Amino acid sequence: MSEYLPKEVRDQLAAAHRKAKRKRATRSVHIGDEAFAILEMSDNGFAVATDEAPRLRGLVDIYEGPRHLYQALIVASAEAGDLMRYDFKRNTAAVPAPPVDFEQRANRPIGLLSKA
Repeated sequence: MSEYLPKEVRDQLAAAHRKAKRKRATRSVHIGDEAFAILEMSDNGFAVATDEAPRLRGLVDIYEGPRHLYQALIVASAEAGDLMRYDFKRNTAAVPAPPVDFEQRANRPIGLLSKA
C-alpha cells in the first residue's frame, strides 16, 4: 500500500513515526555533556537515530530518566535505515554506592546519640 503513496507523503509519515518513537523513549545514552535518546535496546546493544547522534564510540553512560542504569563500552555495528546500531563490548550495571572492602555487620549502629 505504501508504494501507492507519493514519496513526500511517505517521507512525512516516516518522520512522524521517528518523532513518536523519540517521544516514547525513556532511556538515553550520555557521552560527555551530550545525551541521545535510545530508540531500541537489547541485551547486546542499542540503537539511536542516525540524524540525531554522531558516531559514538567508547565509554558511555545509559540512563532511564534520572536513574543511572549502566556504564558501557560500545562500538558502532551497523546502520539500518534511520537507526545506527551499537554493540556492547562491556556493559556494567551502575551501583549507587562504592563497594566496601570489609564485612559490614547486619546489626551495626546507624547513628550515634549524644549525651544531652
